[in-house]
Amino acid sequence: MSVDINCDMGESFGLYKMGDDEGIMPFITQANVACGFHGSDPNHMRATVELAKRHDVRVGAHVSLPDLPGFGRREMKIERDEMANIIIYQIGALNGFLRVAGMELSHIKPHGALYGMAARERHIADAVADAAQAFGVPILGVAGTLHEEVFGERGLEFQAEFFADLDYADDGRLIITREHEAVEPSVAAERAINAVRDGVNVTVGGKRLPVRAETICVHSDTPNAVAIAKAVRDALSTLKAA
Repeated sequence: MSVDINCDMGESFGLYKMGDDEGIMPFITQANVACGFHGSDPNHMRATVELAKRHDVRVGAHVSLPDLPGFGRREMKIERDEMANIIIYQIGALNGFLRVAGMELSHIKPHGALYGMAARERHIADAVADAAQAFGVPILGVAGTLHEEVFGERGLEFQAEFFADLDYADDGRLIITREHEAVEPSVAAERAINAVRDGVNVTVGGKRLPVRAETICVHSDTPNAVAIAKAVRDALSTLKAA
């Protein structure tokens, strides 16, 4: 049973530090590196790419709406062509640092509000698909959403993602908050196991909903992110060995 663990990283900006990338990197297989529109800057992008290379972690572009003050967690009205250009611009920046490091782009993952919009607005899902198609890489997203439907229609690769450190509403919608609160590592690990082994997720209202999990996300800006990442990695390793 092969399941990736991914983390949103490289989100520090200037002198402002966000997350413990060095502590988390040993426990993941995919690093979603911020590309400057919700967090990060050239120095942090390069440092995160080089850190990922040292740990043999694949690097994807964590692309966002142009909302640096709001950390990309506020929705905007943007047409398809402009949205695709915004995404392509960010990937191009990251690709420069990947080339310097002798690495290739692994995947694309929308961030925050863009992630939610792609799951329910066709023109945004198409914009993400336009960018992914141009670079020939898969996209990370929530299974069973419009986002996956659009990718399937266009014959593009979609990797189903499950969030071990976030809550889900009773309708299956991911609950995205401006700030992430601490989560018990054991709880996150149990969620990951339930999703991967049983294909089930328990919502905030206690409902058991079907899910598909090909990659598990842990967030670097959760207060105890390193402990969560280690607990999820250990749990999945035990499951794989069983």
